[in-house]
Amino acid sequence: MKKGLFLSLIAAVAVLASCSKTLPQPEQIQVNPSPLEKVGNKVNADITGTFPAKKFAKKGVLVVTPVLKYGDQEAVGEPVTYVGEKAKENGKTVNYKAGGKYSQKCSFDYVPEMKESELYLRFKATVGKKEIEIPDLKIADGVMATSELAKASDNKTANTPDKFQRIIQENTEADIRFLIQQANLRSSETNSADMKALQEAIKDAKENDRKEINKIEVSGYASPDGGVSLNEKLAKNRQSASQKFLQKTLKKNKVQNAVEANITAEDWDGFQKAMENSNIQDKELVLRVLSMYSDPEEREAQIKNLSAVYKTIADEILPALRRSRLILTTDLIGKSDDEIRELAKNDPSQLSVEELLYAATLTDDNNEKMAIYNKVAELYGDYRAYNNMGELYFKEGNVAEARRCYAKALEIQPNDPDVNYNAGVAAMADGDIAKAEEYLGKAAGTKADLNSAMGTLYTMKGDYAAAKNAYGDKATNNAAVQQILDEDYAAARQTLDNVKEPNATTAYLKAVVAARTNDKANVLANLRNAVEQDASLKARAKADIEFSKFAEDEEFKAIVK
Repeated sequence: MKKGLFLSLIAAVAVLASCSKTLPQPEQIQVNPSPLEKVGNKVNADITGTFPAKKFAKKGVLVVTPVLKYGDQEAVGEPVTYVGEKAKENGKTVNYKAGGKYSQKCSFDYVPEMKESELYLRFKATVGKKEIEIPDLKIADGVMATSELAKASDNKTANTPDKFQRIIQENTEADIRFLIQQANLRSSETNSADMKALQEAIKDAKENDRKEINKIEVSGYASPDGGVSLNEKLAKNRQSASQKFLQKTLKKNKVQNAVEANITAEDWDGFQKAMENSNIQDKELVLRVLSMYSDPEEREAQIKNLSAVYKTIADEILPALRRSRLILTTDLIGKSDDEIRELAKNDPSQLSVEELLYAATLTDDNNEKMAIYNKVAELYGDYRAYNNMGELYFKEGNVAEARRCYAKALEIQPNDPDVNYNAGVAAMADGDIAKAEEYLGKAAGTKADLNSAMGTLYTMKGDYAAAKNAYGDKATNNAAVQQILDEDYAAARQTLDNVKEPNATTAYLKAVVAARTNDKANVLANLRNAVEQDASLKARAKADIEFSKFAEDEEFKAIVK
């Protein structure tokens, strides 16, 4: 708030009549802002006034020191010295005949107790060798600390989840190769290591209670040399022969799944991949032909024209494309929730890191969650365990333990944006603004609301313009605090009305807006709502200079007592 406070010194002049003509105090003092206001972690003020004409002794020296008194303590600001025209001391000279202007800035490091405080000027006055005693002069009341209501805890932390999948698909593949223009099976191919592995996978899927066959595919291929009709026939015959062979294995294992059949008459995709992965000289020339021509016959003709390289292609590339491919897709079915719960309690070592992290989502008991995360950290050293423990501690209000856990997570995964975000929010809650800024600077990509966290940080730093830009149109308590500090009360009222999960702070801020707009009814109604949700706000409201106009109101007294 920007208000002036003009103070008359008539009483002081009466008491000090003998010296006021020779060394007066400044008059018509104005303090801006008044009441004082916390901005960032500072309480700053500009103090101005005047020295009357023909009253400042020519040899006089007046040292003026701002003092902020709170409780039984005081914070002392930087003094300013004013001197008469003939004084030998250094200072700002005050003309005897014309008088002069008085101005001074003061700045204090804020502490919460300053909410109930008074700003004084303290004087040390001399004329020549004579000391003149002048009592401290009160010039302003209290420190408005509404910016404190922008809380780090208003920003939701980011959980690092498990990657648990109940069903995991596994593929087992085998190729059967054929001689050029042939579709008959050769024992060397049907007895290959890949085929035996495929047959074992089928048997295992049938016998294993945690496995189910999802899909079986047999695809027949022909290399892209030769006519299209011939290649279609070859691909179909190769697929058919391979499927008949596979059916014997399925029948032996009593598997009744249907087999999906596919053919690719001219395997240009396979040809291109084989060329890209080869060391054949002039392969770039061949790949250029593929990109220039889409017609299969034109492609084949152009490649065959490259006589120097075509023989190598025929020997090294095409034989592998004369094939059929058999693919078994198996579903590996994971443990049930009940099994995971039981093992998490009694034998967590039998669970994978993903299963154990998933187990923490199966309970609403934070103590159980914490025990599980501790076990993940012990068994696997996974950064997610430390991050999620930090999140639990932070929600409990144990900021120190939260910061310890986040630091441990960052030792393991220093660039994770979610952990850096959480560490930044926790640092804010701990008043460590420099660290908060460092962590949040590494949090780009977090799934949390980084802009709102930056808005909170800027508010805490006292950079209100940057805070307003960061919040945008977010409807949060912290965004409303910023609007109150900007004196945009209509916007603050609208924001608070749209907070998704209103709490005691929401109601308290509504009371502040009402107080600043002289709406007594809503001050009392919202303040009553706030203290019903959080009784600790009674003491704050009682000391809060935002409500100074209502301090003697009986209804207000009843609410905060």
